[in-house]
Amino acid sequence: MALPFVMIALIALADALTPPYVELGPLLMAAPAVTAAFAGPKLTALVSVLAVGARLLVASLQHTVGVSSRDGEIAALAAGAIVVVVFTAVRDRHRRVLSQVRSVSETAQKVLLRPLPDRIGPLTVASVYLAAEAEAQIGGDLYAAARTRTSTRLLIGDVRGKGLAAVGDAAMLLGSFYGFAHRQESLPALAEHLDGSVRWDPHSGQDNGEERFVTAVLLDVPDHGGCVEVVNCGHPPPLMLRHGTVAQLDRSRSAPPLGLGEFNSGEYALDEFTFEEGDLLLLYTDGVIEARDRSGAFYLLPERLAAWGDGTPEEVLRRLRGDLLAYVGGRLADDAAAIAVMCAPPARLPSVTQDATT
Repeated sequence: MALPFVMIALIALADALTPPYVELGPLLMAAPAVTAAFAGPKLTALVSVLAVGARLLVASLQHTVGVSSRDGEIAALAAGAIVVVVFTAVRDRHRRVLSQVRSVSETAQKVLLRPLPDRIGPLTVASVYLAAEAEAQIGGDLYAAARTRTSTRLLIGDVRGKGLAAVGDAAMLLGSFYGFAHRQESLPALAEHLDGSVRWDPHSGQDNGEERFVTAVLLDVPDHGGCVEVVNCGHPPPLMLRHGTVAQLDRSRSAPPLGLGEFNSGEYALDEFTFEEGDLLLLYTDGVIEARDRSGAFYLLPERLAAWGDGTPEEVLRRLRGDLLAYVGGRLADDAAAIAVMCAPPARLPSVTQDATT
Protein backbone atom coordinates (compact mmCIF):
# COMPACT_ATOMS: atom_id res chain seq x y z
CA MET A 1 0.00 0.00 0.00
CA ALA A 2 2.88 2.37 0.71
CA LEU A 3 4.66 1.69 -2.59
CA PRO A 4 2.79 4.24 -4.79
CA PHE A 5 3.22 6.99 -2.17
CA VAL A 6 6.94 6.27 -1.90
CA MET A 7 7.18 6.34 -5.70
CA ILE A 8 5.49 9.74 -5.87
CA ALA A 9 7.79 11.17 -3.20
CA LEU A 10 11.01 9.84 -4.77
CA ILE A 11 10.11 10.83 -8.35
CA ALA A 12 8.96 14.31 -7.29
CA LEU A 13 12.16 14.83 -5.25
CA ALA A 14 14.35 13.71 -8.14
CA ASP A 15 12.40 15.95 -10.53
CA ALA A 16 12.81 18.96 -8.23
CA LEU A 17 16.57 18.42 -7.86
CA THR A 18 17.26 18.12 -11.58
CA PRO A 19 17.34 20.98 -14.11
CA PRO A 20 13.98 21.91 -15.68
CA TYR A 21 15.02 20.56 -19.07
CA VAL A 22 15.27 17.05 -17.55
CA GLU A 23 11.63 15.92 -17.53
CA LEU A 24 11.00 13.23 -14.93
CA GLY A 25 7.34 14.12 -14.39
CA PRO A 26 5.93 11.47 -16.79
CA LEU A 27 7.36 8.80 -14.48
CA LEU A 28 4.70 9.76 -11.94
CA MET A 29 2.19 7.88 -14.10
CA ALA A 30 3.68 4.67 -12.72
CA ALA A 31 2.18 5.36 -9.27
CA PRO A 32 -1.54 5.14 -10.24
CA ALA A 33 -0.75 2.29 -12.64
CA VAL A 34 0.85 0.26 -9.83
CA THR A 35 -2.03 1.12 -7.48
CA ALA A 36 -4.59 -0.17 -9.98
CA ALA A 37 -2.92 -3.58 -9.86
CA PHE A 38 -3.99 -4.22 -6.26
CA ALA A 39 -6.45 -1.53 -5.18
CA GLY A 40 -9.86 -0.22 -6.12
CA PRO A 41 -10.87 2.99 -7.90
CA LYS A 42 -10.99 5.14 -4.74
CA LEU A 43 -7.38 4.55 -3.71
CA THR A 44 -6.28 4.76 -7.35
CA ALA A 45 -7.99 8.14 -7.67
CA LEU A 46 -6.30 9.38 -4.49
CA VAL A 47 -2.87 8.34 -5.77
CA SER A 48 -3.64 9.94 -9.14
CA VAL A 49 -4.52 13.26 -7.50
CA LEU A 50 -1.34 13.14 -5.43
CA ALA A 51 0.75 12.37 -8.53
CA VAL A 52 -0.71 15.31 -10.48
CA GLY A 53 -0.40 17.55 -7.40
CA ALA A 54 3.25 16.57 -6.95
CA ARG A 55 3.96 17.46 -10.58
CA LEU A 56 2.27 20.84 -10.16
CA LEU A 57 4.27 21.49 -7.00
CA VAL A 58 7.57 20.74 -8.76
CA ALA A 59 6.56 22.95 -11.71
CA SER A 60 5.75 25.84 -9.36
CA LEU A 61 9.10 25.45 -7.58
CA GLN A 62 10.92 25.51 -10.91
CA HIS A 63 8.77 28.44 -12.14
CA THR A 64 7.70 26.46 -15.21
CA VAL A 65 3.95 26.80 -14.71
CA GLY A 66 2.55 28.37 -17.86
CA VAL A 67 5.23 26.92 -20.10
CA SER A 68 3.33 25.16 -22.87
CA SER A 69 5.48 22.03 -22.91
CA ARG A 70 5.29 21.61 -19.16
CA ASP A 71 1.53 22.33 -19.05
CA GLY A 72 0.97 19.74 -21.78
CA GLU A 73 2.95 17.21 -19.79
CA ILE A 74 0.82 17.82 -16.70
CA ALA A 75 -2.38 17.57 -18.75
CA ALA A 76 -1.22 14.28 -20.24
CA LEU A 77 -0.44 12.98 -16.75
CA ALA A 78 -3.91 13.95 -15.54
CA ALA A 79 -5.60 12.37 -18.58
CA GLY A 80 -3.65 9.13 -18.14
CA ALA A 81 -4.56 9.01 -14.46
CA ILE A 82 -8.26 9.44 -15.30
CA VAL A 83 -8.08 6.54 -17.77
CA VAL A 84 -6.48 4.33 -15.13
CA VAL A 85 -9.16 5.21 -12.56
CA VAL A 86 -11.99 4.50 -15.04
CA PHE A 87 -10.38 1.19 -16.02
CA THR A 88 -10.07 0.21 -12.36
CA ALA A 89 -13.75 1.00 -11.73
CA VAL A 90 -14.86 -1.07 -14.74
CA ARG A 91 -12.59 -3.96 -13.72
CA ASP A 92 -13.97 -3.99 -10.18
CA ARG A 93 -17.52 -4.01 -11.52
CA HIS A 94 -16.73 -7.02 -13.69
CA ARG A 95 -15.15 -8.74 -10.70
CA ARG A 96 -18.33 -8.25 -8.67
CA VAL A 97 -20.44 -9.65 -11.50
CA LEU A 98 -18.11 -12.63 -11.87
CA SER A 99 -18.26 -13.26 -8.14
CA GLN A 100 -22.07 -13.30 -8.30
CA VAL A 101 -21.99 -15.67 -11.27
CA ARG A 102 -19.66 -18.01 -9.40
CA SER A 103 -21.95 -17.93 -6.37
CA VAL A 104 -25.01 -18.75 -8.48
CA SER A 105 -23.08 -21.49 -10.30
CA GLU A 106 -21.94 -23.08 -7.05
CA THR A 107 -25.50 -22.96 -5.68
CA ALA A 108 -26.88 -24.49 -8.87
CA GLN A 109 -24.31 -27.27 -8.68
CA LYS A 110 -25.30 -28.09 -5.12
CA VAL A 111 -28.98 -28.22 -6.14
CA LEU A 112 -28.57 -30.19 -9.38
CA LEU A 113 -25.51 -32.30 -8.58
CA ARG A 114 -25.82 -32.92 -4.89
CA PRO A 115 -22.57 -34.43 -3.63
CA LEU A 116 -23.00 -38.15 -3.13
CA PRO A 117 -22.65 -39.37 0.46
CA ASP A 118 -19.48 -41.24 1.39
CA ARG A 119 -21.61 -44.26 2.33
CA ILE A 120 -24.78 -45.44 0.61
CA GLY A 121 -26.10 -48.67 2.08
CA PRO A 122 -23.23 -51.19 1.86
CA LEU A 123 -21.30 -49.08 -0.63
CA THR A 124 -18.42 -46.66 -0.25
CA VAL A 125 -18.87 -43.92 -2.85
CA ALA A 126 -16.96 -40.92 -4.22
CA SER A 127 -17.76 -38.55 -7.09
CA VAL A 128 -16.02 -35.79 -9.06
CA TYR A 129 -17.14 -33.22 -11.64
CA LEU A 130 -14.76 -31.25 -13.85
CA ALA A 131 -16.28 -28.43 -15.91
CA ALA A 132 -14.64 -27.54 -19.22
CA GLU A 133 -15.54 -23.85 -18.98
CA ALA A 134 -13.08 -21.89 -16.85
CA GLU A 135 -15.72 -20.22 -14.67
CA ALA A 136 -18.45 -22.83 -14.87
CA GLN A 137 -19.27 -25.37 -12.18
CA ILE A 138 -21.95 -27.37 -13.98
CA GLY A 139 -22.77 -28.51 -17.48
CA GLY A 140 -24.45 -31.39 -19.29
CA ASP A 141 -22.81 -34.24 -17.36
CA LEU A 142 -24.79 -35.64 -14.45
CA TYR A 143 -24.76 -38.32 -11.78
CA ALA A 144 -27.09 -39.40 -8.99
CA ALA A 145 -27.77 -42.17 -6.49
CA ALA A 146 -30.96 -43.39 -4.83
CA ARG A 147 -31.98 -46.10 -2.39
CA THR A 148 -34.66 -48.74 -2.71
CA ARG A 149 -35.67 -51.02 0.15
CA THR A 150 -33.15 -53.64 -0.94
CA SER A 151 -30.56 -51.97 -3.16
CA THR A 152 -28.71 -48.86 -4.27
CA ARG A 153 -29.27 -47.40 -7.73
CA LEU A 154 -26.76 -45.22 -9.54
CA LEU A 155 -27.02 -43.05 -12.64
CA ILE A 156 -24.36 -41.32 -14.69
CA GLY A 157 -25.11 -39.55 -17.94
CA ASP A 158 -24.15 -36.96 -20.52
CA VAL A 159 -26.65 -34.61 -22.17
CA ARG A 160 -26.09 -33.89 -25.85
CA GLY A 161 -25.28 -30.22 -26.37
CA LYS A 162 -23.93 -27.48 -24.16
CA GLY A 163 -25.02 -24.34 -22.36
CA LEU A 164 -28.20 -23.66 -20.40
CA ALA A 165 -30.27 -26.05 -22.54
CA ALA A 166 -28.01 -28.95 -21.51
CA VAL A 167 -28.18 -27.91 -17.86
CA GLY A 168 -31.97 -27.80 -18.09
CA ASP A 169 -32.12 -31.29 -19.60
CA ALA A 170 -29.78 -32.57 -16.89
CA ALA A 171 -31.99 -31.07 -14.18
CA MET A 172 -35.10 -32.64 -15.73
CA LEU A 173 -33.52 -36.10 -15.93
CA LEU A 174 -32.17 -35.94 -12.38
CA GLY A 175 -35.62 -34.97 -11.08
CA SER A 176 -37.19 -37.87 -12.94
CA PHE A 177 -34.57 -40.28 -11.58
CA TYR A 178 -35.01 -39.17 -7.98
CA GLY A 179 -38.78 -39.42 -8.30
CA PHE A 180 -38.85 -42.94 -9.74
CA ALA A 181 -35.62 -44.76 -8.84
CA HIS A 182 -36.66 -45.62 -5.27
CA ARG A 183 -39.52 -47.78 -6.50
CA GLN A 184 -39.11 -51.53 -6.85
CA GLU A 185 -39.54 -51.64 -10.62
CA SER A 186 -36.80 -53.35 -12.57
CA LEU A 187 -33.82 -51.45 -13.95
CA PRO A 188 -35.12 -51.75 -17.56
CA ALA A 189 -38.41 -50.26 -16.39
CA LEU A 190 -36.51 -47.35 -14.83
CA ALA A 191 -34.63 -46.82 -18.11
CA GLU A 192 -37.91 -46.80 -20.01
CA HIS A 193 -39.37 -44.25 -17.61
CA LEU A 194 -36.34 -41.97 -17.97
CA ASP A 195 -36.47 -42.31 -21.74
CA GLY A 196 -40.08 -41.18 -21.70
CA SER A 197 -39.18 -38.21 -19.50
CA VAL A 198 -36.66 -37.01 -22.07
CA ARG A 199 -38.86 -37.75 -25.09
CA TRP A 200 -41.96 -36.02 -23.79
CA ASP A 201 -40.37 -33.09 -22.00
CA PRO A 202 -41.83 -29.95 -23.72
CA HIS A 203 -38.52 -28.09 -23.29
CA SER A 204 -36.48 -30.87 -24.87
CA GLY A 205 -36.60 -32.58 -28.23
CA GLN A 206 -35.42 -29.87 -30.60
CA ASP A 207 -32.85 -27.16 -30.07
CA ASN A 208 -31.86 -25.15 -33.12
CA GLY A 209 -33.04 -28.03 -35.27
CA GLU A 210 -30.89 -30.61 -33.49
CA GLU A 211 -32.28 -33.64 -31.68
CA ARG A 212 -31.58 -33.83 -27.97
CA PHE A 213 -30.83 -37.01 -26.05
CA VAL A 214 -28.89 -38.28 -23.02
CA THR A 215 -26.41 -41.13 -22.95
CA ALA A 216 -26.59 -42.89 -19.58
CA VAL A 217 -25.68 -45.95 -17.54
CA LEU A 218 -27.97 -47.27 -14.80
CA LEU A 219 -26.73 -49.60 -12.06
CA ASP A 220 -28.52 -51.52 -9.33
CA VAL A 221 -26.38 -52.95 -6.50
CA PRO A 222 -28.32 -55.27 -4.14
CA ASP A 223 -27.58 -54.92 -0.43
CA HIS A 224 -26.80 -58.62 -0.10
CA GLY A 225 -23.83 -58.04 -2.43
CA GLY A 226 -22.27 -60.40 -4.89
CA CYS A 227 -23.54 -58.80 -8.09
CA VAL A 228 -24.40 -55.60 -9.90
CA GLU A 229 -27.05 -55.08 -12.59
CA VAL A 230 -26.31 -52.74 -15.51
CA VAL A 231 -28.41 -51.12 -18.23
CA ASN A 232 -26.41 -49.12 -20.76
CA CYS A 233 -28.09 -46.49 -22.93
CA GLY A 234 -25.42 -45.45 -25.40
CA HIS A 235 -22.88 -44.52 -22.73
CA PRO A 236 -19.23 -45.58 -22.20
CA PRO A 237 -19.36 -48.86 -20.22
CA PRO A 238 -18.39 -48.91 -16.52
CA LEU A 239 -15.02 -50.31 -15.54
CA MET A 240 -14.45 -52.96 -12.89
CA LEU A 241 -11.14 -52.94 -11.04
CA ARG A 242 -10.41 -56.27 -9.36
CA HIS A 243 -6.98 -57.17 -7.96
CA GLY A 244 -5.22 -54.80 -10.35
CA THR A 245 -7.12 -56.02 -13.42
CA VAL A 246 -9.58 -53.78 -15.27
CA ALA A 247 -12.57 -55.09 -17.24
CA GLN A 248 -15.34 -53.29 -19.14
CA LEU A 249 -18.92 -54.14 -18.18
CA ASP A 250 -20.33 -54.27 -21.71
CA ARG A 251 -21.62 -57.78 -22.25
CA SER A 252 -24.80 -56.84 -24.15
CA ARG A 253 -25.29 -54.45 -27.01
CA SER A 254 -25.90 -50.90 -25.79
CA ALA A 255 -29.44 -49.53 -26.06
CA PRO A 256 -30.10 -46.14 -27.72
CA PRO A 257 -29.58 -43.05 -25.57
CA LEU A 258 -32.45 -41.81 -23.43
CA GLY A 259 -34.80 -39.81 -25.60
CA LEU A 260 -34.30 -42.10 -28.60
CA GLY A 261 -36.23 -45.05 -27.17
CA GLU A 262 -38.37 -45.29 -30.28
CA PHE A 263 -35.34 -46.88 -31.97
CA ASN A 264 -34.95 -49.50 -29.24
CA SER A 265 -35.96 -53.00 -30.35
CA GLY A 266 -37.67 -54.64 -27.42
CA GLU A 267 -36.89 -54.25 -23.72
CA TYR A 268 -33.71 -52.65 -22.42
CA ALA A 269 -31.00 -55.30 -22.04
CA LEU A 270 -30.09 -56.09 -18.43
CA ASP A 271 -26.61 -57.42 -17.68
CA GLU A 272 -25.48 -58.88 -14.35
CA PHE A 273 -21.86 -58.94 -13.22
CA THR A 274 -20.08 -60.25 -10.13
CA PHE A 275 -19.38 -57.47 -7.65
CA GLU A 276 -17.72 -58.59 -4.43
CA GLU A 277 -15.97 -57.05 -1.46
CA GLY A 278 -12.82 -55.19 -2.58
CA ASP A 279 -14.01 -54.71 -6.16
CA LEU A 280 -14.22 -51.13 -7.42
CA LEU A 281 -16.64 -49.85 -10.05
CA LEU A 282 -15.78 -46.69 -12.00
CA LEU A 283 -18.53 -44.87 -13.89
CA TYR A 284 -17.48 -41.95 -16.07
CA THR A 285 -18.54 -39.71 -18.96
CA ASP A 286 -16.93 -39.39 -22.36
CA GLY A 287 -15.17 -36.20 -21.27
CA VAL A 288 -12.68 -38.50 -19.52
CA ILE A 289 -11.86 -40.95 -22.31
CA GLU A 290 -12.03 -38.31 -25.08
CA ALA A 291 -9.52 -36.02 -23.37
CA ARG A 292 -6.40 -35.48 -25.47
CA ASP A 293 -2.85 -34.44 -24.74
CA ARG A 294 -0.89 -31.96 -26.87
CA SER A 295 -0.06 -34.64 -29.44
CA GLY A 296 -3.77 -35.47 -29.87
CA ALA A 297 -3.59 -38.88 -28.15
CA PHE A 298 -6.67 -39.96 -26.20
CA TYR A 299 -6.59 -40.55 -22.45
CA LEU A 300 -6.39 -44.33 -21.92
CA LEU A 301 -8.46 -44.71 -18.77
CA PRO A 302 -8.40 -48.55 -18.40
CA GLU A 303 -4.61 -48.70 -18.62
CA ARG A 304 -4.12 -45.87 -16.15
CA LEU A 305 -6.67 -47.30 -13.73
CA ALA A 306 -4.90 -50.65 -13.76
CA ALA A 307 -1.54 -48.96 -13.17
CA TRP A 308 -2.79 -47.19 -10.04
CA GLY A 309 -3.61 -50.48 -8.32
CA ASP A 310 -6.15 -50.90 -5.56
CA GLY A 311 -7.42 -47.96 -3.55
CA THR A 312 -10.52 -46.47 -1.98
CA PRO A 313 -13.05 -44.67 -4.23
CA GLU A 314 -11.84 -41.31 -2.92
CA GLU A 315 -8.20 -42.17 -3.62
CA VAL A 316 -8.98 -43.40 -7.14
CA LEU A 317 -10.90 -40.25 -8.06
CA ARG A 318 -8.21 -38.03 -6.55
CA ARG A 319 -5.64 -39.74 -8.76
CA LEU A 320 -7.97 -39.55 -11.76
CA ARG A 321 -8.57 -35.83 -11.31
CA GLY A 322 -4.90 -34.95 -10.96
CA ASP A 323 -3.74 -37.28 -13.72
CA LEU A 324 -6.42 -36.18 -16.18
CA LEU A 325 -5.78 -32.45 -15.71
CA ALA A 326 -2.03 -33.00 -16.03
CA TYR A 327 -2.59 -35.04 -19.20
CA VAL A 328 -4.56 -32.28 -20.96
CA GLY A 329 -2.37 -29.46 -19.68
CA GLY A 330 -4.75 -28.13 -17.04
CA ARG A 331 -7.95 -27.57 -19.01
CA LEU A 332 -10.47 -30.03 -20.47
CA ALA A 333 -12.16 -29.61 -23.84
CA ASP A 334 -15.39 -31.17 -22.51
CA ASP A 335 -17.05 -31.61 -19.13
CA ALA A 336 -16.10 -34.78 -17.27
CA ALA A 337 -17.72 -36.62 -14.38
CA ALA A 338 -16.96 -39.87 -12.59
CA ILE A 339 -18.29 -42.03 -9.75
CA ALA A 340 -16.26 -44.66 -7.93
CA VAL A 341 -18.08 -47.36 -5.94
CA MET A 342 -16.74 -50.11 -3.70
CA CYS A 343 -18.42 -52.80 -1.60
CA ALA A 344 -17.62 -52.35 2.07
CA PRO A 345 -16.95 -55.33 4.35
CA PRO A 346 -20.16 -56.49 6.08
CA ALA A 347 -18.73 -55.72 9.54
CA ARG A 348 -18.45 -52.04 8.58
CA LEU A 349 -22.02 -51.59 7.40
CA PRO A 350 -23.89 -48.73 9.12
CA SER A 351 -26.77 -49.57 11.40
CA VAL A 352 -29.09 -47.26 9.48
CA THR A 353 -29.11 -47.30 5.69
CA GLN A 354 -28.37 -43.88 4.25
CA ASP A 355 -30.70 -42.53 1.56
CA ALA A 356 -28.74 -40.75 -1.17
CA THR A 357 -31.78 -38.73 -2.18
CA THR A 358 -32.19 -37.12 1.23
